[in-house]
Amino acid sequence: MKSRAFMFALVLLCTGTGLAYGQEQLSLQEAIATALKNNYDIKLVNNDIQIAKNNVNPGNAGMLPSLDGSFSDGGSRQNITRTQSNGNQQTLDGVRNTNMSYGASLGWTIFDGLQMFTNYERLKELQKQGEVNAKATILTTVSNVISSYFTVLKEQQLVRARDTALDISQLRLRIADNKLAIGRGSKLDVLAAKVDYNTDTAAYLQEINLLKTAKTALNQVMARDLNLDFKVDEAIDIDSKLNYGTLAGQMEQLNPDLQNAFISKKIAELNLKQVKGQRYPVVGVNGGYEFQKSASPTGFNTQQRATGFTYGLTASLNIFNGFLQRQNERNAKIEINSSALMLDKTKQDITAQLISTYQNYSTNLDLLKVEQNNVDIAKQNLDITLEKYRLGSISPLELREAQKNSIDAITRYLEAQYQAKLTEISLKEISGTLNIQ
Repeated sequence: MKSRAFMFALVLLCTGTGLAYGQEQLSLQEAIATALKNNYDIKLVNNDIQIAKNNVNPGNAGMLPSLDGSFSDGGSRQNITRTQSNGNQQTLDGVRNTNMSYGASLGWTIFDGLQMFTNYERLKELQKQGEVNAKATILTTVSNVISSYFTVLKEQQLVRARDTALDISQLRLRIADNKLAIGRGSKLDVLAAKVDYNTDTAAYLQEINLLKTAKTALNQVMARDLNLDFKVDEAIDIDSKLNYGTLAGQMEQLNPDLQNAFISKKIAELNLKQVKGQRYPVVGVNGGYEFQKSASPTGFNTQQRATGFTYGLTASLNIFNGFLQRQNERNAKIEINSSALMLDKTKQDITAQLISTYQNYSTNLDLLKVEQNNVDIAKQNLDITLEKYRLGSISPLELREAQKNSIDAITRYLEAQYQAKLTEISLKEISGTLNIQ
């Protein structure tokens, strides 16, 4: 008969998973904190927020003046032949002309139909939209971390359940061997016990592999070394007091997808306001200072120097542009209508998601109570059956059936617990109340 030590060696060989005496104990809060610090999606969306924040300034909206400086310095060297009115010719070689100037110019649009102020408001809304998108990314990441964490917990508990089932199968095999040795058992019972023991060993190995896969997935969500091994806390706290009405109200105020749709509608309205502003004149002022210095030995004046200021007022008005103004306003109104429709659609989709998730949540809580009761009953049945088997009053087949009922009940209970937690997480994510700490 295979020893238990040999079975563990087989686990190590097949899965590459050690007992890891120095295994990290990972809490849910630590997993969330690690993901918030390392997750690539969060880092990317934080960069987008910073860009949107930088864009919110009066200069980017066109509210501030522009000031430009200029400088030029040039010249020429020429050979010149001149014929005077009396027929005499004059030849000049290497005549050098120079020209240098510098100056500054200022331009400032002081009125553009209030487009600059509308644009500034649009930039603020884009910043809000970036922050809402960041919130959505963070909520999704935290939801994924929690889901992955409890997947590891479920598999961790299933490994322990399979381990217990393997203990029972090993005990049954030992008893069958002992009975055969003293002439009170049959070879058939030993072979059947070996088959069941091997079956349970295979199930145990498969569960170990599922646990390892779940740990890799959690490491990936946390954006850390995928090969890090760890254990998760055994406690699982399911919030069974969630109320649909409260969740629906929170969803209206906090759901990032709804907030995004509201902001998109506001941006569309600002776009129409900006387009209408193009009907008004654009008024600007300008001014400048310039210095010029030139030298031309062959000219009437051999040197010239000039300094001075310039100033002015400009105004322009679009009188006719091929009906593009009217077309742009119509399109902007259509965009407002589309954004309103998208807002209604988003609200309906999220409400439907909330309703179905809450229904699943309620059902999962009921199933959890039923499966908890089944686990208790199956455990009592297994304890009684195992004792009777030791006394020889029942057949191996009855023990195997009780053993199978027990592991099935535990599996269903852990799955019900897992699904109840997942629906709780989904409800809090939809309502925007998922704790990210």
